[in-house]
Amino acid sequence: MSVARQRVSASEASIALAAPAAVAAAPLPALSIVIPVFDEADNIAALLEEVCTQLRGIERFEIVVVDDASRDQTLERLRALRPCIPELRVVQHARQCGQSTAIRSGVKAARGAWIVTLDGDGQNDPADIPKLLAERAAAASEVRLFAGWRVRRNDGLGKRLASRVANAVRRRLLRDDTPDTGCGIKLFERAAFLDLPYFDHMHRYLPALMQRAGWRTVSVPVSHRARTAGRSKYTNLGRLWVAFADLRGVAWLIRRSRVVRVAELDSESPPSA
Repeated sequence: MSVARQRVSASEASIALAAPAAVAAAPLPALSIVIPVFDEADNIAALLEEVCTQLRGIERFEIVVVDDASRDQTLERLRALRPCIPELRVVQHARQCGQSTAIRSGVKAARGAWIVTLDGDGQNDPADIPKLLAERAAAASEVRLFAGWRVRRNDGLGKRLASRVANAVRRRLLRDDTPDTGCGIKLFERAAFLDLPYFDHMHRYLPALMQRAGWRTVSVPVSHRARTAGRSKYTNLGRLWVAFADLRGVAWLIRRSRVVRVAELDSESPPSA
């Protein structure tokens, strides 16, 4: 990417994150759909159409797509889609930062109190969003994360085996009682997410981090689709190496955490003796 391109990207990113006046004046959505994308030009239009089909008339929502400095035509496709999808907002990274940072940028830009995340490759099915919302409606108030659980994965054998090993090791070390943390579709409270410690690849440990903060989490079976265009951005070996390296840090965070219930005294209450 050229220096000139970097300057344009930085400018566009700052404008998007600052929430233009038209966006700020619109009624607040109840739900924000955050979709991180990198080189997903052939998948993004169909995915956005599916999201709109599932939520229009059911929930007041917005879609925040975070382009992580794509090198293909993803940003151009998003520009073309904005006039057709009034719910769509686009945030662009000036340089590639990775999925966790893209999710965090989207959550920070979002205006909804609750967030749904979807992978930009189309393997998560937007038809599962109403299922997550139904689970939230039936859950206790202490549950602040509803994590998708890919019961039947449509991935190659190598990826499925690598994921199985990583999930088994993580569950043993972190004791987060979550069968699948790599699933991209999740529903969580925005404020609870922004209160979590931020680090690269944190999106793979959201259940453990939410539990560390004192919240409950629920795993919800969801469908999983085969990728129809583009290619995966991770190798199996690379994914395992990063996962095992991060596990030590997350385990340390959990050991060093303290959850304290805090209550403010009523202003009319007499001081304690």
